[in-house]
Amino acid sequence: MSAVIRLDLLLRETMTTPYHDLVTRPTGAAIRERVIRALEAAPGLDAELDFSAVRILDYSCADEVVAKLLAAEHLPVTRIVLRGVSSEHADAIEHALNCHGLAVVIVAADSTLPRLLGAVTDDGHAVFAALLSFGRTEAVPVADSLAWPAARALEALQDLARHRCVLAYPDATFELGAVA
Repeated sequence: MSAVIRLDLLLRETMTTPYHDLVTRPTGAAIRERVIRALEAAPGLDAELDFSAVRILDYSCADEVVAKLLAAEHLPVTRIVLRGVSSEHADAIEHALNCHGLAVVIVAADSTLPRLLGAVTDDGHAVFAALLSFGRTEAVPVADSLAWPAARALEALQDLARHRCVLAYPDATFELGAVA
């Protein structure tokens, strides 16, 4: 189950403006609070923030809306995915995430494939790419596909799960979920 949150609609409702620009830190903080309330009203495994109708996203808004949201401790969702992200949005978001040591899964505006953005290791990128072809799986098949020891793949998958970039289950399996 996913909650889809259109940021352009939240912006219009919150700031009573016809603009589709997420700029300034106070605007970002107000939107983040609206996103948290929306997530609390519709808890589930995944939540998607839809950037597709947002024209401009500056660094301060990326920090307030994305980084501080991901850093929140008590979100009622397992993972947040960003959709409709332009290359300009991605630059601002990645800068904010790297400053906080955070990572997120995005689906770019010009693609259907998910990818990682932010503070992700090379091992993290490799297991994420491998997981695209497996669906829900243990670490061993991922490790075998990369010709790695199982412990290395498990560590990378667990790191992505700590960043909420993959879903981890009690039976030691991982998956990308609905984003894949």
